[in-house]
Amino acid sequence: MKKTIQISAGRGPVECCWVVMQVMQKISKAAKSLKIKTDVVNIEEGPKSGTANSAILEFEGKELDTFLKDWIGTIQWIQQSKFRPNHKRKNWFVGIQEIEISDVKIDLKEKDLKYEIFRAGGPGGQHVNKVSTAIRLVHIPTGIIATATESRSQLQNKKHAKERLIQLLQIQKLEEEKRNAQSNWKHHTDLVRGNPVQVLRGK
Repeated sequence: MKKTIQISAGRGPVECCWVVMQVMQKISKAAKSLKIKTDVVNIEEGPKSGTANSAILEFEGKELDTFLKDWIGTIQWIQQSKFRPNHKRKNWFVGIQEIEISDVKIDLKEKDLKYEIFRAGGPGGQHVNKVSTAIRLVHIPTGIIATATESRSQLQNKKHAKERLIQLLQIQKLEEEKRNAQSNWKHHTDLVRGNPVQVLRGK
């Protein structure tokens, strides 16, 4: 079973964008403890380093509905602002929603794809990747970019990058189709700051 979710700061300030990254780490760690595979499909960078407007994750494993029911909804994060130390507000909100993309069909043409090969960064010593096997895949008509760095095989990274690109195109198409409709996608910009499914505290 696979499920795709989006963690979104909505229209929140930079602190909410920072919380997106923290929640992404929390939910990934929780998934790993249950032997649920997590794949980061895309991160939309936020206004400052280490922040994100949104992040899209794909989970694969058993009993995903049970796992995600404790996360889908509004997440409240309690912590003094890292960016405005004297700011009185300590409560920051992000939203998590499931994205249904399995029924969205994408016609991907090879002539529309541009593969770029690069050397992935990593730890030093014997673990450094001395061969350029990481893949950056550009969808020329839309400018959407997908990357894959996890494999030492260039062929495998091409496969992973293509899968991620299809997901990103599916999400874009879904957003276009539902932009004017009442749907879960509206949650991306109209985050509900109330009745959080989880309250987390930062250090």
